[in-house]
Amino acid sequence: MKRVSVDIGGTFTDCFVVWGDKYVEAKALTTHHNLAMGFNEALGKACTVLDLDLEAILSEVDSVRYATTLGTNALIEHKGPKMGMLVTAGYEATVPLSRARGYGEGLDNLGQQDMPNAQRPDPLVLPHMIRGVRERVDFEGRLVMPLDENDVRTQIRELVDRGAQIIVVALVNSVVNPHHEQRIEEIILEEYPSHLLGAIPVILSHQVAGRKGEYVRATSAIVDGYLHSTMYHALSTLEQNLRAHSYERPMLTIHNSGGMAQLNSTDALQTIHSGPVSGIGASEHLAMQAALGNVVATDMGGTSYDIGIVVDGGIKHYDFNPVIDRWLVSVPMVHLVTLGAGGGSIASYDRMYKTVKCGPESAGSDPGPACYDRGGMRPTVTDADLLLGYLDPTNYAGGSIPLNPRRAKSAIEDTLCDELDCSVIEAALLIREKVDDNMANGLFTELRARGYDPKDFTMLAYGGNGPLHCCGIAQNLNIDKILAPPFSSVFSAVGAGNMHQLHIHEQSLYMVLYDSNTRNIFDDYDRFNGIVADLRERGRQDLLRQGAKAQDIRHNLELDMRYGNQLVQTTAVIPKHELNGPGDVLAMISQFSNDYGKRFGEGSQAPEAGIRINTIRVASYVQHETVQFEDIKPLAKGRRKLPPAPTSKRTCYFVGHKDSFETPVWSRSAIEPGVEIPGPAIVASEVTTFLVDPGWTFVAAKQGASWFLRNE
Repeated sequence: MKRVSVDIGGTFTDCFVVWGDKYVEAKALTTHHNLAMGFNEALGKACTVLDLDLEAILSEVDSVRYATTLGTNALIEHKGPKMGMLVTAGYEATVPLSRARGYGEGLDNLGQQDMPNAQRPDPLVLPHMIRGVRERVDFEGRLVMPLDENDVRTQIRELVDRGAQIIVVALVNSVVNPHHEQRIEEIILEEYPSHLLGAIPVILSHQVAGRKGEYVRATSAIVDGYLHSTMYHALSTLEQNLRAHSYERPMLTIHNSGGMAQLNSTDALQTIHSGPVSGIGASEHLAMQAALGNVVATDMGGTSYDIGIVVDGGIKHYDFNPVIDRWLVSVPMVHLVTLGAGGGSIASYDRMYKTVKCGPESAGSDPGPACYDRGGMRPTVTDADLLLGYLDPTNYAGGSIPLNPRRAKSAIEDTLCDELDCSVIEAALLIREKVDDNMANGLFTELRARGYDPKDFTMLAYGGNGPLHCCGIAQNLNIDKILAPPFSSVFSAVGAGNMHQLHIHEQSLYMVLYDSNTRNIFDDYDRFNGIVADLRERGRQDLLRQGAKAQDIRHNLELDMRYGNQLVQTTAVIPKHELNGPGDVLAMISQFSNDYGKRFGEGSQAPEAGIRINTIRVASYVQHETVQFEDIKPLAKGRRKLPPAPTSKRTCYFVGHKDSFETPVWSRSAIEPGVEIPGPAIVASEVTTFLVDPGWTFVAAKQGASWFLRNE
């Protein structure tokens, strides 16, 4: 296997190269003005390790895979085109009203509790750019009012005259009958053919989201349209860069659904959070291979701290209506929580509570933390870590980024010391304590909200700063086991390399499996089988178009089901994809009942209210060869080895301890599997720093994996 996978983050571009039996990791600063430059620099470092040039690697690899936060950043920064929108006449206010409570989405708990004072998000499409067209189909897709094509042409011309650079079409009930949306696209192309300079992209809502719910489907299409041009041009630039360096295969893009596809089969909306989702995918893969049980995946980079849960060796949680920035959308996405806490998080004085505040604002990669000496003037978490002795100023990021302690000291002094009436070290300890508390609180809330006890989990700590902060976070949660996985600093890039080609197609409907009034069970088998067959075929064609072999394509069937008119839906994975009699229907109902009982408690099932299907979903996929992890379980305590002599010592300060510690420092490359190092200690590598707090023990495992164990 020869493969290049890349995770382009807000601060660093991570690269992971598989070259036969060799695994190489590399990092470079993200170049936001041209992502290809950061990619070339990171891959160039890997080329040096392999003693090959860029063209030699790219001409031989089987694939290049990208995960990126570019779409996330563009949405947050509101860098998008002027948009126009066509809706069913009478529904022009649906998006601006945002269900009346929509402006609370994306706010923290405190903000949602104070809704009267909540700040509405700036609209992505302005109200005067939303136009109604005369048409209507009912909830079953039957024609109520034919499309008035003359009215459509008039509205399109008015939107274009007002400066629309992209048009989104979101008509009522188009998921059950998309004919009117498709005809509007044809009319737009008739008015503005693609060969004309005035041609504009068209986004149809039924192609972006296949479920009912007019508001969330409309916002999904709006977000997708808003990011369309940004993602198209940026990713096209990356693809052209590959072509210029002898790569001839299609470029693959990671999706937030946990799969990947070629660029021409990727919606912009699917790229949101694709980097963190790749890390969760790698965590799932590792948990299954190493039999780790319950795992909470934590990715601390330069900009954010991402949390995901993998239960029982491989069960992921999905959001089917996630909130992206401030917008509720309708797209299946691997569930994750993102906090504004990273190495570049800016520390400031909180005048209300008279203490330190960290994040969510980040210094990013340009100018970066003050110690980067690139013009940053505000203190960050990395500046505090440097002054506390954890980082080597001459060998940070393999020596590619020399750090300036004087800049870090000056930034913290000028911002915090006078306000807090404390020394620089005391201020740095407060920064460290605050950011660790923020991450621990976010982790605790996520686990407890889903009914889990943190003590039952192994914490995976990865990302460039994960192994540096993991002990402080786990200490607050009474977690006793932390695993810094193999290739921890580029673990999300590893996950991108392990993704399978995947497409998800779904359809909303109203299908009663059991009618509690008549006590009849569903018997329209042809209708159910026809919908499933159509969704399977759509997924199959997507994959065939991308060069997959028909015999390699697999399908999973999922149903969103609920009792009666309950608001809560439960997703059931159905092994049999056809209904041929009452026995198959009863088996489906039994599967739903079991899944519902596991989630809400046995005995909570309510079949007397009736059972219905709201969504049928088919995931079509092709599995690919993946990175194989070795046995990474730590050796039993009696079989562990003593460490070699440390390479140096460094004065370090730790939260909860008044005095400093003369802390030994080792090189990670010199530590063999089975070696045990008691804290306090520092184990440094070219791409990350493993900080062992007092009371913790570092145990080296195979393939570069590292365990942090407490209270053995």
